Amino acid sequence: MQGMTRSPSVVSRRITGTIFFSESIFSAALIATVTLLSVNASLLSGTDTLAGLPTTLGLVGRATLAVPMGWLMDRSGRRTGMVLGYSMGVLGMVTGILAVQTFSFVLLCVSTAIIGVNNATSQQARFVAAEVWPPHQRARIIGFIVFAGTVGAVGGPLLVAPTSALAVQLGFEPNAGPYLLGVGLLAISALTVMVFLRPDPLRFGKQFDTPSLDAEGNELASRPMRAIFANHTVQLAVASMVVGQLVMTLIMVITPVHMHHANHSNGEISLVFMAHTLGMFGFAFLTGWLIGQLGALPMIAFGAAVLVISSVMVAVAANLLALVVALFLLGLGWSFCFVAGSSLLTSALHPTERGRVQGANDTLVALASGAGSLSTGAIFASGGMIAIGAVGLGITLVFVAAAAWLNQQRRLPAVEAR
Repeated sequence: MQGMTRSPSVVSRRITGTIFFSESIFSAALIATVTLLSVNASLLSGTDTLAGLPTTLGLVGRATLAVPMGWLMDRSGRRTGMVLGYSMGVLGMVTGILAVQTFSFVLLCVSTAIIGVNNATSQQARFVAAEVWPPHQRARIIGFIVFAGTVGAVGGPLLVAPTSALAVQLGFEPNAGPYLLGVGLLAISALTVMVFLRPDPLRFGKQFDTPSLDAEGNELASRPMRAIFANHTVQLAVASMVVGQLVMTLIMVITPVHMHHANHSNGEISLVFMAHTLGMFGFAFLTGWLIGQLGALPMIAFGAAVLVISSVMVAVAANLLALVVALFLLGLGWSFCFVAGSSLLTSALHPTERGRVQGANDTLVALASGAGSLSTGAIFASGGMIAIGAVGLGITLVFVAAAAWLNQQRRLPAVEAR
């Protein structure tokens, strides 16, 4: 029971700070390697056709292992799962070094798949941090952890050049530099979590949840997955994250191609993506605070409205400024839906259900991301950005209608009980 004698706020802050730190350096390591991933894939495979395959395999690794990692976290604790995840990340980075050094495309694919397992664990970090706080503060904490992605979004690409130069000095291929960095950063993440993520958030966080009791006053066991996903609150929460991810990926992935065809410079493309990542991560902490003030459902509605505006703007954007605003709003709409959906999902689950359900949610989000990236090229080829914007708009409007129906179904039991 070590750590339980201290003030819950002190322990909660230490756990949250530990997760924020480990996730910040994880995101920097991940984005540093992703920056050169398509370049490495093209060089090692000998063709541009396979440049996107490692990324797809990373999503497959993330989607496939999300549920087992969640199950492990429910059974063995959050610390065990997170340490294992970061350790797998170290293994993936080492494999990436071997891939670049031996010019092996197969090893590069294996590397991204292993790192995808680490990413599956990372996606649970916001939930782990949130469960060690009272329910009314969890949205703010989720936003705070999502905000950690800003470190990677800004710092990751900036680290590519110096780590590449360092790799050459150490006798490695220059493109192995980000992987060398990743080994060190993820080892630090694993060690930090192992030492400081105490007491285990699964055990410590139970004091903030009211146990569900049966008619005789006994605590109910964990519900089966089918029963959990039949809950309309869970459905609404998951749908908000899946749709936000799908629309965001659909538009984000193809925008550089559109800008290249329109003769925009690489600097202008980078500017648009800086605005996009700022929208995604830069205001996540504020988003969490707003959810605490207004509630998750209004923020999901605001997120859907922002995605609608972004989809329309992308379709008609005629200059660089319009694209900057459209992609910023795209990231902001994603942030609203993602953080609010995460908060709503956490509130609908018992502590012993969270790991596996949140893992299943991450699998669906990863699949949505894959569907968006795989389909956007064909949609763009058929109708340009007008078609992209129209599909994004259509998906969002369908979600709005479905969300309104689900929210009505959520409220019916309460009305009938009066």
